[in-house]
Amino acid sequence: MQKNYRYVCTEPIGKNFDPEFKPELSPKQMLELGIFGGKYMTDCQKEFPESWFTRAKLCPEKHDPKLNYFGVNASQPLSLWRVKGWIYKDDPRGWFQWYCRYYMGRRIPEEDKRQIKRWKAIKRHISQIKKHCRKGDISCRPKHRQAVLHWAYDSRKI
Repeated sequence: MQKNYRYVCTEPIGKNFDPEFKPELSPKQMLELGIFGGKYMTDCQKEFPESWFTRAKLCPEKHDPKLNYFGVNASQPLSLWRVKGWIYKDDPRGWFQWYCRYYMGRRIPEEDKRQIKRWKAIKRHISQIKKHCRKGDISCRPKHRQAVLHWAYDSRKI
């Protein structure tokens, strides 16, 4: 867990997002649906509203893909994220930690721009779902669907 990291929230919770950033799900909704095998937020719950964790699917012991909404593993290990340079120093858990803090109102202009660019790039997975699946068939391409869920896109709607 990250110790002694403090940040200032300059925007209201869940408001005033960059106009290019339009997540379909809040962090609370994502945690309730099941993301990252339930392991992701097990050591930093005190940082975020208690209500986010009331119905969250979490597993403090290990990553458990059965807790994911689509029941599959669609994650890469954090070690790979580090090698690829995807981790910002103040958000050692990666994109979702950044999103949770952004949602809470923290703004870091350059990092926000980088993460929003990465978020937009995930649309390629949505294209694959649309291309290969009938609308409403959520059993089609579960790995792609879980991956976009990790990025706050709701593939249940496509």
